[in-house]
Amino acid sequence: MTEHAVLYQAAAVCLGYPDEEFHARLPLLKAAAPPEFDAFLTYAAATEPRELAAHYVRVFDFKNRHSLYLSWWREGDTRRRGMALVRFKEVYRAHGLEFSGEELPDFLPAVLEFSAHAGPVLLEEHRSGLELLRLALGDFDTPYATVLDAVCATLPGPSPKDRAEALALARSGPPREDVGLEPFALIGEHS
Repeated sequence: MTEHAVLYQAAAVCLGYPDEEFHARLPLLKAAAPPEFDAFLTYAAATEPRELAAHYVRVFDFKNRHSLYLSWWREGDTRRRGMALVRFKEVYRAHGLEFSGEELPDFLPAVLEFSAHAGPVLLEEHRSGLELLRLALGDFDTPYATVLDAVCATLPGPSPKDRAEALALARSGPPREDVGLEPFALIGEHS
């Protein structure tokens, strides 16, 4: 378990769809989660389950700018996203885990659950996307923003104060190796 394991696990549950299982786990979550989650958990407990589910859908299912899929923040809906998803699976395997969820491997609740056990390697690698999501949720004025605030506060260095700083972080993000089709270009040169 990592230093922030309980926080990451609690965030994973909070950012999942608020189904019956979520509501059944809510008392345990309120008892175990760090104080940073109090505002969200108070909101979740006080909100009728159907309304909480509708709010979740409004926040996360209708706007890509609130995407819970971390590779989307860097790659968008491009072909490069496939390689990014492979990278997530490789990191899971390198830590002795096999991703078998119903969601894509970059789904933030899955990444948070992984981070609770293996550390924040993927969160750090996708910090710029997390920060952009954090800012977008804050602008949307949803209680889910406090969950992202808590997660981002665990990462090294200060969080960007605004979208411009977050975009600058995205441009200067961690180096990546992109696999391309360069060898195929050589075939055309020799014909």
